[in-house]
Amino acid sequence: MTENEKKTAISILNRIMEAELAGVVRYTHYSLMVYGYNRIPIVSWLEGNAAEGLAHARKAGELVTLLGGHPSLQIGPLLETARHDIGDILRESLEHEKSTLGLYYELLKAAADKSVLLEEYSREMIMLEELHVDEVNKMLRKPGDVEAFHE
Repeated sequence: MTENEKKTAISILNRIMEAELAGVVRYTHYSLMVYGYNRIPIVSWLEGNAAEGLAHARKAGELVTLLGGHPSLQIGPLLETARHDIGDILRESLEHEKSTLGLYYELLKAAADKSVLLEEYSREMIMLEELHVDEVNKMLRKPGDVEAFHE
């Protein structure tokens, strides 16, 4: 990779790191705001997503340093809607996951034919994020619905 290509990759990786860290905060907050009969499994799922987001942020940060960059101390946007119905939480989660997925696609495009490491990392993360988006989408469906959830 040229120096400019590295700088571009570092910039995208830092935005990924910031988005993943925002997800950690989001999912932690959501896990504290779930009430009702289904609280325990939903809280467990949200806490798992927070832990996964932290692992993803660390991985992105490691790649930043591998490329000679400085990991960001920023965090991605956090939106407090004050809506804590599980449906609202899942819709916000879906929006966040799609946004983060877009960053991984951006990195894949920037790394194409320049870095096998970054290409493979991007592809792996895209696969994981797409599965996660699908999982949230299925959670938003009403029982018996086979069609994908749409707003």
